[in-house]
Amino acid sequence: MMEREYQPVSFKDVLIEMKDISELMVDLSYSAILFDSKEVALEVINLEESMNKLVYQARIQSMLGARRLDEAEAMSGLLQVAEAAEKIANSASDVAKLILKEVRFPAELKWVLPEAEEVVARVVVDPGSDLDGQTLGGLKLQSTSGMQVIAIRRGRGWIYDPGKETGIAAGDILLAKGPEGGAELLSRMAGAGEYPRREPRSTGTPGDIGRVVKLIIEMKNISELTVGLAYTSLLFNNKEVAHEVVALDAGMDDMRYDLDLWILEAAKKIDDVKELRGLLYMSSFAEAISNAGRAIVDVLLRDIEVPPVFKKIVRESDEIITRITVGTASPLVGRTLKEATLGTVTGMVVLAIKSRDRWIYRPGKNVCLRSGDIIIAKGRRDGECRLYELAGFTRDQSE
Repeated sequence: MMEREYQPVSFKDVLIEMKDISELMVDLSYSAILFDSKEVALEVINLEESMNKLVYQARIQSMLGARRLDEAEAMSGLLQVAEAAEKIANSASDVAKLILKEVRFPAELKWVLPEAEEVVARVVVDPGSDLDGQTLGGLKLQSTSGMQVIAIRRGRGWIYDPGKETGIAAGDILLAKGPEGGAELLSRMAGAGEYPRREPRSTGTPGDIGRVVKLIIEMKNISELTVGLAYTSLLFNNKEVAHEVVALDAGMDDMRYDLDLWILEAAKKIDDVKELRGLLYMSSFAEAISNAGRAIVDVLLRDIEVPPVFKKIVRESDEIITRITVGTASPLVGRTLKEATLGTVTGMVVLAIKSRDRWIYRPGKNVCLRSGDIIIAKGRRDGECRLYELAGFTRDQSE
C-alpha cells in the first residue's frame, strides 16, 4: 500500500486552495472546449491531482480539529463545502478528458459560448502595446477591463492562474474571462484593435441542435450563479438566498430533462450522432456544478453552525464575494446595469440585487439601481474597492 506523506497545514488554507483550484478548473475546461486545446485540457487533469491531495488533507484536518460534538458539527459543515469543491473539480476533469479523447462538439457550441454571461477571450499581445512589458498587478486588468487572465501561452509553455507579479511580453497569448465588453477593451490594450465578434453561422446541422446549445449556455450561466449564491448564503448567513439556490438546482433538473429530449429529437435528423455525445456531457457538467451549490447551502438549511473561519475562506480566496449598499450620493443611482457597465469597469459579476425588500437574482441589463439597494457581487479585491467607490463609500466606511 502506498504511503501518503502528510504535511501539517491549516484547514482554512486547504479550503481556500480547493475553492480556487475548482473554479480555475471550470474556467480552463470551457477554454479547452472553445479553443480545441488539448494542452489546456491536460492542465485540468494535472490540477485534479492537486485537488486529490487537498481532499486528503481536508479529511485529516477535519478529524484532528474536532474534540467535542459542537466542534465536530462545525467541521462537518466545512467538510461538506470541501466535498462540493471536489465534485466541481471532478466534473471539470471529466470534461477535459473528453477533449483528450477527441470527443466532438457541434460548431454551434463554440459560436454560442461567447454569448454566455462570462465569456472566455483569446488575445495576442502586440509589441509596444499597453500590455507589453507590464505586470498583471501593475495593470489591474480585472478592475480596469473586467477581464481576469486565467492562463498565458508563452512560446511552447503555459502559465496557469498567473499572479500579480506575472509579467506580460509581446507575443504572449492571453486567455481571459469576463464580460463581452471587457474582451473588446482587452483586445485594444493588446494592440489588436476591435475584438472579433462571432456572428452566428449555419453549419448544416438541424435547428434542434441550436436549441440544445442555447439551453446548455443557459445551464452554464445558472450553474455558476448557483455556486456563487451558495457561498453568499453561508457568508452572510442568509437562508433566503439559500432557498433560491435550492430552487435554481431544481430548475436545472427540469432543464436537463428537456435537453435530453431535444437531443433525442435531433438524433433522428442527423447522420453522425457522435457530436451529440459531447452535448450530453456538457449538460451533466453544468448539473454537477449546480448540485455542488445545493450541497453547500444544505449546511445552512440544516442549521449546522458555520464557523467564523468560513468568512476568511471566502474573503481570502482568489475570487471574493462582497455585499455593498448603494449610497445616496452614488453615481449608480438611477442608472441601469447596462449603463453602469459594472462588469467592465470593476470586473465584478453581479449575482443579485436586493431592492425594496425584494431580491433580484441574476439581474438583467435593464435593472435600475436605487439608493439603498444591496448589491451582491463576486470578483477580485481591487474590483471590490472600485465598486465601493462607485457605490459612494470608501472600503472603511462599509465595515
